Amino acid sequence: MRLRNLTLCIITVATILGMFLSCQSQEELDMRNYLSNGRSLYEVKCRNCHGEQGEGLGELAPPLTDSLSLKKKKKQLSCIIKNGLEGEIQVHGKVYNEKMPAFTELTDMEVAQLIVYITNSFGNSQGHYPYNRVTEDLKNCPSSAQL
Repeated sequence: MRLRNLTLCIITVATILGMFLSCQSQEELDMRNYLSNGRSLYEVKCRNCHGEQGEGLGELAPPLTDSLSLKKKKKQLSCIIKNGLEGEIQVHGKVYNEKMPAFTELTDMEVAQLIVYITNSFGNSQGHYPYNRVTEDLKNCPSSAQL
């Protein structure tokens, strides 16, 4: 009797969980996948300079905790990640002038995943940014690395 009740309980929980997951929109599922993959990419490509919590690296690399700055530059983030950055950039009222390397090896999907992770972590909450937007953003990058 106990085994039957336990089995019935497990089936009920699995059914409810399955219904919950199937009710999520494609954008919610994409967002979750982008965040997960973006986190992995961030740890390999960005964490050494921008910090584990997006706090930056002293005078060298700006923090990624300024939601307003990230929001203003969201369409430029694709170009910055893919092509690097030269010249001054101001974050939290502080000027940074170190060169950021280009990550030309990243696919548009990987750039999108990084953008979603960065703009939804470290106190930021800016929602989904699909890879087709990155593709469009990259078509409009300035010819120099300055943004």
